[in-house]
Amino acid sequence: MELGIGMFGDLALDQSTGKYKDAGIKIREILDQVKFMDEVGIDVFAMGEHHRPDYAVSSPEIVLAAAASITKNIKLASGVTVLSSSEPVKVYEDFSTLDLISDGRAEIFVGRGSFIESFPLYGYSLNDYEQLFDEKLELLLKINSEQNVSWSGKLRAPMQ
Repeated sequence: MELGIGMFGDLALDQSTGKYKDAGIKIREILDQVKFMDEVGIDVFAMGEHHRPDYAVSSPEIVLAAAASITKNIKLASGVTVLSSSEPVKVYEDFSTLDLISDGRAEIFVGRGSFIESFPLYGYSLNDYEQLFDEKLELLLKINSEQNVSWSGKLRAPMQ
């Protein structure tokens, strides 16, 4: 069994100003916490992805890469990568790079996401919600298992 901790990087609202607290400070706090998790033997750290002003982390891969540089053992995962509105090739490349930086500790957790803000942000229709995830997951799995990939779907350009 493995023990893991996940975070979303949510920002507290400053009651005196009505504004969200500083995202840079929040990210540095998260990195300090991940370093501590590694020191005490937590097995996995997962960083969530959100594209909203009340969350500090829109790119978990970058935060996880920073965490890789200050940790030695803890596995580093997305929690989750919103695959429906992401490019599977780029997700694979980013996590392959993270895997190299972390000496094999990278893991991808994919999902549809608990919020929908990334769909209009990246130009996707919510009418395609299920099909986007299904197609992109199929492509990501194929990229992960095959050296030379040929793939085609309805919502993304074919890949040869």
